[in-house]
Amino acid sequence: MSYVVAVRALCEFTAKQGDLDLRFTPSPTAQEGIAGHQVVTSRRSPGYQTELALSGEHGPLLVRGRADGYDPAQRLIEEIKTYRGQFARIPDNHRHLHWAQLRVYGHLLCARDGLDQVDLALVYYEIGSGEETVLRETRSAAELATLFEDLCGRFIDWAQQELAHREARDAALAQLRFPHAEFRPGQRQLAEAVFRANAGARCLLAQAPTGIGKTVGSLFPVLKAAPQQRIDKVLFLAAKTPGRQLGLDAASTLGRGTPLRVLELAARDKACEHPDKACHGESCPLAQGFYDRLPAARQAALAHPMLDRAALREVALAHDVCPYYLGSEMARWSDVIVGDYNYWFDTGAMLYGLALANQWRVSVLVDEAHNMVSRARAMHTCALDRGALRAARAAAPPLAKKALGRVTRAWPEATQPYEVLPALPDKLLAALQTATSAITDLLAEQPAPPDPALQRFYFDALHFTRLAETFGEHSLCDLTREGKDSALSIRNVVPAPFLKSRFALAHSTTLFSATLSPWHYYSDALGLPDSTAWIDVDSPFSADQLAVRVAGHISTRYQHRSASLAPIAQLMAQEYTQRPGNYLAFFSSFDYLEQAATLFAERHPDVPTWLQSRRMNEDERAAFLERFTEDGRGIGFAVLGGAFGEGIDLPGARLIGAFIATLGLPQVNPVNEQLRERMQATFGAGYDYTYLYPGIQKVVQAAGRVVRTLDDRGVVVLIDDRFGKAPVRDLLPRWWKIEAASGSGRVPSGSRCG
Repeated sequence: MSYVVAVRALCEFTAKQGDLDLRFTPSPTAQEGIAGHQVVTSRRSPGYQTELALSGEHGPLLVRGRADGYDPAQRLIEEIKTYRGQFARIPDNHRHLHWAQLRVYGHLLCARDGLDQVDLALVYYEIGSGEETVLRETRSAAELATLFEDLCGRFIDWAQQELAHREARDAALAQLRFPHAEFRPGQRQLAEAVFRANAGARCLLAQAPTGIGKTVGSLFPVLKAAPQQRIDKVLFLAAKTPGRQLGLDAASTLGRGTPLRVLELAARDKACEHPDKACHGESCPLAQGFYDRLPAARQAALAHPMLDRAALREVALAHDVCPYYLGSEMARWSDVIVGDYNYWFDTGAMLYGLALANQWRVSVLVDEAHNMVSRARAMHTCALDRGALRAARAAAPPLAKKALGRVTRAWPEATQPYEVLPALPDKLLAALQTATSAITDLLAEQPAPPDPALQRFYFDALHFTRLAETFGEHSLCDLTREGKDSALSIRNVVPAPFLKSRFALAHSTTLFSATLSPWHYYSDALGLPDSTAWIDVDSPFSADQLAVRVAGHISTRYQHRSASLAPIAQLMAQEYTQRPGNYLAFFSSFDYLEQAATLFAERHPDVPTWLQSRRMNEDERAAFLERFTEDGRGIGFAVLGGAFGEGIDLPGARLIGAFIATLGLPQVNPVNEQLRERMQATFGAGYDYTYLYPGIQKVVQAAGRVVRTLDDRGVVVLIDDRFGKAPVRDLLPRWWKIEAASGSGRVPSGSRCG
C-alpha cells in the first residue's frame, strides 16, 4: 500500500525550519494569486507548459504535485510565488521551503524525462507593482535525486506510522458497533439516511427532533462508512461551544477502544497564550524556533487520541510551541476534527484549503444547520466604519496616515439614512488597496503589535477588498448614515455562490437540525446540489407530552405591544397557577422583555422572575440557567433567538413550559427590505425567505427546550393571533396538537400572516 503525499506537504513536513513568522501575512488573496500566476505565465514563450503534473515513488511513498511552469526548450522549471511588499522582507526559511518544493519538482521531471540536469527558477511576483524577481540555479539529476531521497527518508518513518494507523483505524471502524444497547426512536432512521448519503457520495438535509441523539446518530454512520468509502477526515462543525462539546463527547464514546484520533480546533484568539505579542519569533517565545520544535510536539500529540483544547494546550506548552498552530498542524493527522463552521465554509477556510491541497476525501457533518444561512451571510459580509477609519488614521505613522487620508477623501458621501449603491465605489477600493499595502509594510517592519484601532481597520479593509473581488448579484453594497459618520457594507444576501465549491469538494455533507423546514429554503440559500437528499425524521415524542396552545386573542405586532402586556401577564399567571414550576418566556426584543417582566412582577409579585440582560457573559448565562432546578419555581424572561432559545438542555422538572410572545420575524428595516427584494427577485419568495421562515425557525427551536426526553411533559403557549393562520401552522412540527389557549377562543385559520 502506497502512502500518497503532495510535494508541498512533503516539503512542509521536512524542510520547514526556524520561527513561525506571520509578519508577512496576509498574503495575496487566492484570486490575486491566480491572477499573478497568469500574468507571469503569459509573459513566457510559446510552448511553455503550466500546471505540469509530476509524480514519483520512493519506497512506500507516492509523491505527486503540479509544477507551476516548464519551458522544454530551456529545460527550465519554475515555481511562482506571489507576495506583497518588499522582496527583501521575505524570510529565509520561506525561501528555503520554496527551493525544496522546486527541487523536488526538478527531480520528478528529470526522472520522468531522463534528463541529466535541469534549470530551476524561483519566480517571486509582487502583486502591486507587477515586478518579477527571479532566482535561478542549475542542478544535476544526481544532485536532485539525492535531495529527494533525503526528504523522503526523513518522512518515511512517519508515513509508515500513518499507514499503520490508517489500516488499524479502518479495521476498527469496520467492526464498530453502536455504543448503546439500542437506538432511540428516530435515531436509527437518521443513522441509516446518513450512511446512505455517504455511500452514495451525496448531500443530505436531515430534520430530526431534539432528544433523539442526533450527534451520535450522525457521527456513527459516517465512521462506519469511512473504511469502504475511503474517507480520510470527518469534520463535525457546530455553531456554538455546546455543540462542539457534544461532538467531542460523541467522538470519545464512539472511538473508545479504537485508534481514532479526534482533534478540537479553537479560535485563535481563544487559543493564544500571548495576546499582547505578534506572531513571529522576535515577539512571541512560542513562535521562536516553532518549526524546529514542531516534530517532537507533533509526535507527542499523537499520544493523545482525544486532542481537545486542554490536551492540545498541554502538549504545546510542554514543547514551547503555539497551541493554535500546533492544532493547525495536527489537523493533517487527525481522523475526526471538531470545530466551527468557518473552518470549512469561510473564505479562507483552513480545512477546505488543506483538503483541496492534499486531495482528502472528507465527510462533513453540520450541526444545528438552521444557523447556516445567517452564519454564511456573516462570513461573506463586511462593513467599514468611517469613525473607525478616523481612529485608525489618528493612530497611524506618517506613511500609513497619508494612505488612509486618501481613503478618507474617497469615502462616498451619505446623502440619506440608508441607500444601496448602484456599484462598488472604485476610487475607494483603489485607495483601500494602497492603504492596506502601506500598513502591510508597516507591520513587516515593526515587531510590536500595531495600535488596536489601526489593526482593526486594517483587517476590515482587507476583508472588504477581498469580498469586492467576488461581488455580484448575491450581495449588495450599501451606505448607512450613523450620526455624523457612515458605514459602508458589502452585504451578502445569498450565500450559495460561496458555498457550492465546499459542497462539491466534500465526499458527503450532512446538515442536520430540529428545524430545517421548508427544505427548499435551505437548499436555495445555501446552494446545495440538485442531488441532495431530504429526510424528516419521525419524532419520538407524542402529542400528549406537550400541550401546545395558541393565544389567538393577542397581537404582538409592534404597534400592539403596549396593549399586549396586560393580557400576556394574565395568561402567564393563569398557566403558572394551574401548574407551578419553571418556565421560560420569550420576547422579540430586550425592550419588550423588560416591559413585560416589569408589569408581570408588579401584578404577580409572588412569582419569582429573572431576566436575560444585554451582553451577558458566560458566568451570567450560567447563573441564569442555574435558577432552573428540579424543585424550582419561577419564570425566566429571555429574548427569542438569543442564548437561551436553543442549545440548552433543561430536562424533567427543570423546565415545564414556555411562553413565546412573538413570531420571531426579523425587524422590518431598510436592510431587511433590501434582502426581501433580492430574495423575491432570485427565488420568488421574498417575504417567506426573509421574514417568515427565519422567524418560525426560532419559535420551534425555543419550544424545543421544553420536551427533551420521552419522560418529559410540558406546555408551550404561542402568543399571537398569527399562529393560528395556515402559512404559520404549516411550518410547525407535525407531531404537535395545537389547541386554543384558555380565553382565546377557537384557533383561527386564514390566509398569509401580515
